[in-house]
Amino acid sequence: MLLKAALTSFRRGETLSAQPVSATREVDLKHLSAYNSVCGFGLRDALPLTYPHVLGFPLQMKLMTGAGFPFPLPGLVHIANRIAQSRPLTLDEPLEITVSARDLRPHPQGTQVDVVTSVSGVWEGVSTYLRRTGAGSGSSEELERPIGSAVWRVPADIGRRYGAVSGDRNPIHLYPLSAKLFGFKRAIAHGMWTKARCLAALEGRLPEAVTVDVRFKKPLLIPGRVEFSAVEKNGWEFAVWGKGPHLVGSAT
Repeated sequence: MLLKAALTSFRRGETLSAQPVSATREVDLKHLSAYNSVCGFGLRDALPLTYPHVLGFPLQMKLMTGAGFPFPLPGLVHIANRIAQSRPLTLDEPLEITVSARDLRPHPQGTQVDVVTSVSGVWEGVSTYLRRTGAGSGSSEELERPIGSAVWRVPADIGRRYGAVSGDRNPIHLYPLSAKLFGFKRAIAHGMWTKARCLAALEGRLPEAVTVDVRFKKPLLIPGRVEFSAVEKNGWEFAVWGKGPHLVGSAT
């Protein structure tokens, strides 16, 4: 019944016909160094696992603002991200990037869609976006708070710093005033910065072929103090918590 109700409640976004967009990119070492500094990665021959997402961001925006994408950007919520790579990408290889959209489907709170970034046939990132329509009461999932292994103090300017290296300058991440216009008490950290910061904390401990799946939960208001936890268990399970969960994820 919920599925039927969600399917019949669409006011817009009934179809997905956006065509894939592609480009070839090369790594700019200055930009990579700035990204590493903001997210906590060291400079290595292999690219950080989350870096191709940033390289593909202009194409993601082109697809999501172009014809055939079912939703306008304002109001979209990034609720999950999965990255899978079969081998690390290196600093000196040209990167063939293609971005597409797929799997328009109901969600208890509205409608969701996947934006897929593929790089050189060895890396894929799937970002799931939710367009809320007010339908449903959301997830009733209750999460148990893990034991923290580190405390992070997230500075007030992290949204502006990450926005500068990622190109994602959504006003909700930049300043308290601009965030308040969209209903937030203060600016919030980017979900993909939070994911990158987690992977930087696990740098050197993940296999070269890996899948990292995260769900973004409560917004991380900045400045803020959060606890990071990571447990090796058939891979890694990790999380970021404040008063509640901000991110929960796994790496296998």
